[in-house]
Amino acid sequence: MNTLLQPITPELRQWIIDQAGTGIAAPALIDAMCKAGWNEDVAIQAVEQVLRKHLDDVAVQQGQPPAVRVPGPPLADSPLFIDVGDRQVEVLMAMGSPRVVLFGNLLSPEECDAIIAAARPRMARSLTVATRTGGDEVNDDRTSDGMFFQRGENDVVTRLEERIARLVEWPIENGEGLQVLHYRPGAEYKPHYDYFDPAEPGTATILKRGGQRVATLVIYLNDPARGGGTTFPDVHMEIGPRRGNAVFFSYERPHPSTRTLHGGAPVIEGEKWIATKWLREREFK
Repeated sequence: MNTLLQPITPELRQWIIDQAGTGIAAPALIDAMCKAGWNEDVAIQAVEQVLRKHLDDVAVQQGQPPAVRVPGPPLADSPLFIDVGDRQVEVLMAMGSPRVVLFGNLLSPEECDAIIAAARPRMARSLTVATRTGGDEVNDDRTSDGMFFQRGENDVVTRLEERIARLVEWPIENGEGLQVLHYRPGAEYKPHYDYFDPAEPGTATILKRGGQRVATLVIYLNDPARGGGTTFPDVHMEIGPRRGNAVFFSYERPHPSTRTLHGGAPVIEGEKWIATKWLREREFK
């Protein structure tokens, strides 16, 4: 029997759901399918597909928004590097839930310095999107200075956007403009979500420009002496800010169940420069 062509029947789908419901872990389900004649790669795909669909159905029944397709780096073969055309980006760490990936060597030191130099004259008090109104506002939780580049505004921004598109397999036009932030000692960004809350009255207006945010890439442009890490409180994790590195995380629905609550820890000594790239469902206009 050619197991590569074997369909996921309703009976198999229900068996996977029933077995998972009794507490049997995915590896044991895959092992049982392999013993029954399934190719391992196909078994893995079947279990992932069925359980993801089942969990999404349960989430929607519980009142959560439906899941959508999200950007993501090609990590199926656990690569140490990803080729983005003009450089090899390192895969330093990957977590499944929440989906968090730490990259190294996304930018060279010279490129980091060039972005800072281009941004510095245009810095102003950082604003956040006001989901109550659909506009922008000063938020006491965010004590940094910032600015936005337009997509493709200069050579280094263009190169970075092309790398990101290849790195996470998402169209350049679905990205917001690159935001650069500067944190002085004591500055921070308290834990928050990057998606737009569907319950807020201004969200419908925001979504007209390209749909929901579905992923974030935080790129570190310098090395603070102390502090300034990116924190994920739900999983008790902190990413240290290392120049040229970047942390990626995606969120398939605008809901806390994605566990993508994150923040910028206070800078204790020195200063922190980062660039943030938000990715939308559709073309951002």
